[in-house]
Amino acid sequence: MSRQEKQQDNVPQKISSSLLENLVYLRKQFDGSMDFIIRQFNIEGTKAALITIDNLIDKQTIAESILNPIRRAELSHLNGMEKMKEIRDNILTTVDQEQMVEFDTLLTKLMSGFAMLAIDGCDFMLSIGVQSFAYRSISEPSNEVVQRGSRESFVEPYVINISMIRRRMKTPKLKFERMQIQSESKTDVCLCYLRDKVSPQILKQLKNNISKIKLETVMASGYIAPFIERRGLFNGVGVSERPDTVCGKISEGRIAIIVDGTPNVLIVPHLFIENFQTFDDYATRPFFATFTRWLKVFAFFLSIFLPGFYVASGTFHPEFLPQVLLTKVVQAQAETPFSLMIECIMIHIIYEILREAGLRVPKPLGHAVSIVGGLVIGEAAVQSGLVGPPTLMVIALTAISSYVVPSLYEQTAILRLIFIIIGGTLGFWGITLGFCAILISLCSESIYKIPFSAPLSPFNLKSMRDVAIRASWKILRKDVEKIQNMPGSNVKKK
Repeated sequence: MSRQEKQQDNVPQKISSSLLENLVYLRKQFDGSMDFIIRQFNIEGTKAALITIDNLIDKQTIAESILNPIRRAELSHLNGMEKMKEIRDNILTTVDQEQMVEFDTLLTKLMSGFAMLAIDGCDFMLSIGVQSFAYRSISEPSNEVVQRGSRESFVEPYVINISMIRRRMKTPKLKFERMQIQSESKTDVCLCYLRDKVSPQILKQLKNNISKIKLETVMASGYIAPFIERRGLFNGVGVSERPDTVCGKISEGRIAIIVDGTPNVLIVPHLFIENFQTFDDYATRPFFATFTRWLKVFAFFLSIFLPGFYVASGTFHPEFLPQVLLTKVVQAQAETPFSLMIECIMIHIIYEILREAGLRVPKPLGHAVSIVGGLVIGEAAVQSGLVGPPTLMVIALTAISSYVVPSLYEQTAILRLIFIIIGGTLGFWGITLGFCAILISLCSESIYKIPFSAPLSPFNLKSMRDVAIRASWKILRKDVEKIQNMPGSNVKKK
């Protein structure tokens, strides 16, 4: 199909008063697709049709709430237009009804599970909500596992996710606003926010960014994330599969983006420090939550810098290692054919290959891959003299540490490899410069005019009660800080 023909197909066409013309146009659009169904019948001498997409509708609802009431009605004295208005206003008992006058909106509704009632002599169709389709039941979160809290996670249909949020926040100030991505898939996107908490400036900018998205298809929330965040190594858009987590973010003035067809909800704006905050932090005792939060920060830096520090110490700065440890590293290095940097890079890449294989293979084989990779290959590599035991231990420790903050795993995997190379070529000076480059990048970035590094930079002492420590709810409840009020924010106040 030529570009000109595609443009012609995309031009909205008005629905005709001729039933035959409308049906011919719709049949042409679907080109004999097996799930496209037209049920033609007569209403007191007037031709009519019910148009549906199979497997997206509830056939029992159609029979009981649409066809049976129409057949029992006395409409013989009315023309086509009058019959449609009488059916719409007085006969049908369904709640979700809408008048369709253009084919582009009609097709979108039709493929979303709505039934279309068409009557000869009427220049519009009636969209009737009869959706019913198979979807995965609500289950426990697979990634954001908590010890205390809800065991519910989002599912693929966005209408179910909306109900899960509404059930937790019973306030009329909670608003859901539907948008649609301009793509072949016509994917629905729902913005969720509290009207009295959200910043109008951030909301307007977000809507503008979403409206500019031009993609052929949108199959997941990850498709639109690059269009609504700033460029950088670290994510400026949060992701969650937990309704309670999303509700907590919304209460701080953030906006949740629910994409139809994906169980992960996007949250904007998202700050760097939020990667170290989990739902369990707010459901456990403050002293333990503070301990685990600092543990996550330590594990994050360990997963990035430990291999580079190990390579730099063994290559350029042996004086930084204890004598006993230095002796073991030197002995292991003498028995292996590669340098420390090559050893670490090689083990790091092998580990990433095994991790990727464990994710992609069927679940029954996943444990086998982990056992073979972790035990057999690791032991064989040491016994054969390809790598030393200290190197294997360092990479294993950093790999485990990287899972303590799963939302930053992608960044830690790349940074770890970069600092291994820097440590093996430039030593501690290179690692120091690399660390400063990361700090400068974090402190110079902003997301929707809010500093990405807030409230650490610019520093805000008041915010430390939920950053450096996790204060008691008796303290936190007094003043819930809105995201637009963060220090350094250029967002206009209401």
